[in-house]
Amino acid sequence: MSSVLDMFKLDGKVAVVTGATRGLGQGMALALAEAGADIVAIGTVPADDTVKQIKALGRKAISIVADLGDRAAIPGVMAEARKHFASLDILVNCAGIIRREDFLKFSEKDWDDVMGVNLDAVFFLSQAFCNDVVSRGAKGKIINIASMLSFQGGIRVPSYTASKSAMTGLTRLIANELASKGINCNAIAPGYMATDNTAPLRADQNRAKAILERIPAGRWGTPDDLKGAVVFLASAASDYVNGYTVAVDGGWLAR
Repeated sequence: MSSVLDMFKLDGKVAVVTGATRGLGQGMALALAEAGADIVAIGTVPADDTVKQIKALGRKAISIVADLGDRAAIPGVMAEARKHFASLDILVNCAGIIRREDFLKFSEKDWDDVMGVNLDAVFFLSQAFCNDVVSRGAKGKIINIASMLSFQGGIRVPSYTASKSAMTGLTRLIANELASKGINCNAIAPGYMATDNTAPLRADQNRAKAILERIPAGRWGTPDDLKGAVVFLASAASDYVNGYTVAVDGGWLAR
């Protein structure tokens, strides 16, 4: 008789993880590999370090370099992944960029660049992934990486806020349409994490102090803090969880 822990195993599964070269994306790719999955690591530069660490765990991994802000690149990404793996079972949409500027001065380019990577790529990559899963009569898991700004407005990041707010709606839409076809779509909303995206905030003494004072856990998050959530949502343990956004935020939203 199998134990409940067996439900979290990902042996024989293949996960596509965008933004897997460093930070949260790398941390989640490693977590999925630790749970038994093989990994397709996608980034704007080669994910050599991620691949090396995954192979050291005894799992297979490949790196695909792509600019996901270019819609035309997405079919090629999926085709390249399928050259190496017969099936793609999990998609983690983690790739994201941020631009900071006052609302009144925010440029058209900063709007378009962020929306292209943070929202358009999520839609088109998810669509390609789902078409592949459905065509095989298989089951799949999509995990979108949302944000605290999926719930709040933020300051000086209009395109980032818009993209992350839209992502939670898209997550629900995919769940509504594809749950009956064996596809689960959920999201993780990380709190304030010590990553490249938050470097300007952590460098601003006043902002960093104000943020830290509001986090009940009393610290910034790390990539390791997302490991449990991503493995849960990628595994059979979450088969009846669909269209939900899980906050991993040290209690930020509870304040």
